[in-house]
Amino acid sequence: MITLSLPVQIIALWTVFLFGLVFHTQLALMPLLYGVEVAIPRYQGKTPISHLWGMLGFFVVPMVMIVLTALNTSWIYRIIHLGVTVIYSILNFLHVALDLKVQPIEWYQIALVATMFIVGLGLNGLAVLWILQ
Repeated sequence: MITLSLPVQIIALWTVFLFGLVFHTQLALMPLLYGVEVAIPRYQGKTPISHLWGMLGFFVVPMVMIVLTALNTSWIYRIIHLGVTVIYSILNFLHVALDLKVQPIEWYQIALVATMFIVGLGLNGLAVLWILQ
């Protein structure tokens, strides 16, 4: 059995997280752009620019983490990386909790965001192991 290094495992989980994020965005943001009612009906037909910048930021941070994890293995980066993974786990937990309040509940979205939360917990664990390494 081949054992992958912790940075490679971390990059793999960040990549899985980004695939989940892209799928989630396709299912949630695209209907807003085309005027289909989802969670925020008052914006039907147009997405507020602040939401688009927020989504861009949420995408860019994991992409930066992937690149930095491949190129930088310093101890201070490992600490920063752990902090980022914890923030993302908190945000994903809040996302699941808030999505449960949206009516009607879209269970496929709940399942996807819950999966992303679990992947995030895996990232937290690997980040801790990477610090201790």
